[in-house]
Amino acid sequence: MIITTRPAEGIALVTLARPQAANALTLPMVAQLRATIAELARDETVRVVVLAGEGKAFCAGLDLKEVLQGPDAPRGPIEAMALQEKFAGLMREVAQARFPVIAVVEGAAVGAGMGLALAADIRVAGPAAKFLVGAVRIALSAGECGISYHLPRIVGGGRASEIMLTGRPVGAAEALAMGLVTTLADEGEALEAALALAAQIAANSPYAIKHSKQVIRANLDAPGLDAALELENHVQCLALGTEDFREACAAFAEKRAPHFTGS
Repeated sequence: MIITTRPAEGIALVTLARPQAANALTLPMVAQLRATIAELARDETVRVVVLAGEGKAFCAGLDLKEVLQGPDAPRGPIEAMALQEKFAGLMREVAQARFPVIAVVEGAAVGAGMGLALAADIRVAGPAAKFLVGAVRIALSAGECGISYHLPRIVGGGRASEIMLTGRPVGAAEALAMGLVTTLADEGEALEAALALAAQIAANSPYAIKHSKQVIRANLDAPGLDAALELENHVQCLALGTEDFREACAAFAEKRAPHFTGS
């Protein structure tokens, strides 16, 4: 089950609500989460999304028993690929969403759950957070759900290789030290910290938020500095022509907070 609330202006809180199973993902949950992201993307009032898990875990990954051993379990490689693509598609949609996504990791983020946290733009953790690539320990590849793409870009190739090849857990303090999470909150305060961060982001103009995320994502894979600068130049020149930029200039001159309208 996926629950969506609006805790503050411009912010949507999306919660994985299956705490009795450590928020392990079923196919209906994946479909609902993908539909939720698409719906929020169409809502221009949403500037930031906070993604959290209900209970003591963020997400225990794929529900192996229900998905792989249930009546709808894939039969053969074609159905297995279709299943894999559904989970992979979710990671793509989170990573490429027009709004920044902040993952709140309290407890375990395992397998697809770790992939989901890595697909977010920012990760805020509680002291009990634990990141684990579980697949490699059950005779599967550690490269799934975007982990082999995102993790090396976040912590570096060597650290990512060690984590993925051993399948060992990464605790909250280590995750903070290696840059896997940006904020380590006190017990029970990770969601509050993430919402405070979301409020800081949401205070900026919709254009600035959307295109800053897009530039960051695109330039992670830029072929060189020239290509990165070219993209930045185009985005910035468009920004100079917006009403929100003129409002920001006026607010600065008048020593007041700007009021952005997205125009």
